[in-house]
Amino acid sequence: MLNKLTIISLILISSLTSSLAQQNYSLKPSKSPNLFKEIVLADSLLFNAFNNCDSLTYKKYFTNDLEFYHDLGGLTVSLKSELQSFMENCATDLHLRRELVKSSLKIYPIKNYGAIEIGTHRFYHTRTGETEKLNGTYEFIHVWRLDTKDKWKLSRIISYGH
Repeated sequence: MLNKLTIISLILISSLTSSLAQQNYSLKPSKSPNLFKEIVLADSLLFNAFNNCDSLTYKKYFTNDLEFYHDLGGLTVSLKSELQSFMENCATDLHLRRELVKSSLKIYPIKNYGAIEIGTHRFYHTRTGETEKLNGTYEFIHVWRLDTKDKWKLSRIISYGH
């Protein structure tokens, strides 16, 4: 019997392969010898925007054909859907903050596409007038695409362990 991570990985590979075939990407890999630093920086900038409800910066870090697989929330397809969810979350009195567990981070190149980022992160919640509280520690897989302008963008997200 296949475990959850194997099933999620198969879905991700299938989705990514299908997307690449449909869109015929011929993207170049990073010219930088330090892929790890590039992805850590992109992750940091993305989640700084997330933590501060900065939708203008946040949306710059996603492809239009984004697929977001969440073990509890299901599948979100498209940048437009992700931005709608983001804006709805930011409009409540519950502030969310994401913190990367740096020691958990692993980065792997994907030839002629980008990189896979695998790790653990913590989410904290703060209600207006209350103290911040840890909501939980969860696992994630991010597939980053290096676009034709050498910008890193998330194309696939898997968030699990909730």
